[in-house]
Amino acid sequence: MNRTLRYILAVALGLFASLTLFLSSSVILDLFDIREKEGNYVLFVVWSNFISSILYLLAVYGLVKAKKWTTLVLLASVLILLAAFIGLNIYISNGGIYEIKTVNAMIFRIGLTFVFAIASYFLISKQKLVKQ
Repeated sequence: MNRTLRYILAVALGLFASLTLFLSSSVILDLFDIREKEGNYVLFVVWSNFISSILYLLAVYGLVKAKKWTTLVLLASVLILLAAFIGLNIYISNGGIYEIKTVNAMIFRIGLTFVFAIASYFLISKQKLVKQ
């Protein structure tokens, strides 16, 4: 059962990582005219999403192989996203141009990444502590 849940979580995280990697790299590299469609994007937020997508892919591997460091990778992503969110709030308070969907997406992404981190802890780290 635990293994099945880890695989389900890995697939969900893999899909989320792939979508994040595609969208963030498309904005950074201006592929498929995504920049124009995104409107007033904030570049450091896009870069934090890109870095997080790489960490998500690493975490997918960690979930499949039941590596204890998976939770730490996901928590590192949460910290990167939180730093970007704080930076975004400072940017907004200084009159920076942004889209409200960026704020909402950041809140969603931080929350979802934290949920993935907690799930990985209970499916890997805590299970290994019990088995020892």
